[in-house]
Amino acid sequence: MEIPGPYDSRRFAILLLSFYNVLLLCSTTPVYNGYPTTKFDPYQPEQIHISYGEDYSMIITWSTFMRGLNTIVQYGTNSLDHIAYGKAQRFINPDLYFHTQYIHVATVPNLQPGVKYIYRCGAPEGWSKQFNFTAKRNDSSWAPAIALFGDMGSANAQSLSRLIQDVQQNLYDAIFHVGDFAYDMHKGHGEVGDKFMRQIQPMAAVVPYMTCPGNHEAYANFSNYKNRFHMPGDIDSNNMFFSFDIGPAHVISFSTEYYFFIEYGLYQIEHQYHWLEADLKKANEPANRAKHPWIITMAHRPMYCSNNDKDDCTKSESLIRKGIPIIHAYGLEDLFYKYGVDLEIWAHEHSYERLLPIYDRHVYNTSSINPYYKPEAPVHITTGSAGCSEKHDLFANKTAPWSAFRSVDYGYTRMKIHNSSHLYMEQVSDDKHGEVIDKMWLIKDKHGPYKDRTLKYNPKTEESLRRMEAINQKSIFANQKKMPFRVIKK
Repeated sequence: MEIPGPYDSRRFAILLLSFYNVLLLCSTTPVYNGYPTTKFDPYQPEQIHISYGEDYSMIITWSTFMRGLNTIVQYGTNSLDHIAYGKAQRFINPDLYFHTQYIHVATVPNLQPGVKYIYRCGAPEGWSKQFNFTAKRNDSSWAPAIALFGDMGSANAQSLSRLIQDVQQNLYDAIFHVGDFAYDMHKGHGEVGDKFMRQIQPMAAVVPYMTCPGNHEAYANFSNYKNRFHMPGDIDSNNMFFSFDIGPAHVISFSTEYYFFIEYGLYQIEHQYHWLEADLKKANEPANRAKHPWIITMAHRPMYCSNNDKDDCTKSESLIRKGIPIIHAYGLEDLFYKYGVDLEIWAHEHSYERLLPIYDRHVYNTSSINPYYKPEAPVHITTGSAGCSEKHDLFANKTAPWSAFRSVDYGYTRMKIHNSSHLYMEQVSDDKHGEVIDKMWLIKDKHGPYKDRTLKYNPKTEESLRRMEAINQKSIFANQKKMPFRVIKK
């Protein structure tokens, strides 16, 4: 009998694991929307979610466990009389179990602004049920309402059922998930990610689900995040950074994780930074800033926080705020201040915190009665308490002078951009059965760059960053009950 060599043994192991995966796919009781079902069709579309595309288009994404002949979205205003074709890409979870699915992406183009559409996705081998969405409006009177949260897991997703109820009551035009999905999408051979995507489908299939990456997406260079979510913008960004307009706001989503997972390359920090500056410059062109006066950023790790967990945001010289040590470059606080960012949305800390208008650790407000009336610096909101297996992040006993409100209740944030001058936010506590525990009106009659306070920022050349590739990277880093929907007139 011939004894197999190392290569044959490895091939046999791979074949055995592949066979095991097929048996698992055929025998395991699948879970839909968090509940088991005895019926399983590998061609049946699931994990359906939508996102804004370029201009007036909508991106529809879903998964199947067999490819099928086509990737199709049937849609229309009263009947399914239009067809959009897309593409399917095989995605194998990056581990030894080869959990495989086909992720389908189709863009529905040239939608009529503000019109409600019905749709279903799939192919003749299997169709989804019928869903609906409303195309993005373009009229100046639109006051978009948005749900904001981060750090929601498949387990202990405390806020999920209340968010779904809100969506069923048509409270939101969009949802912003500010990083950290499922905890974690790659775990359980990718099945944790599958379960999470099924759990959010009741809201993500009908309301655009806009995202940014968090640290819990980092495994295998963010492969699950990059493949499962599809956002507008340059394909080279891999959904890691992009921008879009919604009503009177220009929203910029980007990755804070580039600063921490440097094993995937340092050049991405520079690339994103230059993209951010170019996008901010364009947003500040007079015609653009007049049409979309509010500039809002969303990213996972905050610049500031008053938690007691020693995260980067607790440090006076945080990486996100001040940039890379030694060369002192690519910090984002000066950049956002320079181009007049109005509001910065963060998560990561499993808590909620509202900051006073802040720049360089100093509070800049024009009114002690209402510090958010014509503030002279950006306002920061951290909303990372949607609920996950890691539970809460507690606060330090001493409140920072720039911290206005703190809560460790599970919950999420609502935002309504009423017009060019008034923006409203409130925090919903799931612990307190949907009670609004914090409110803020941000009022600005002028938008644009803030007062020059002799910025110390001194950008280094790209060569400086590239030279750092040769340095030991570990030595640089330690690895109202109801929302006010009445439109406020100026």
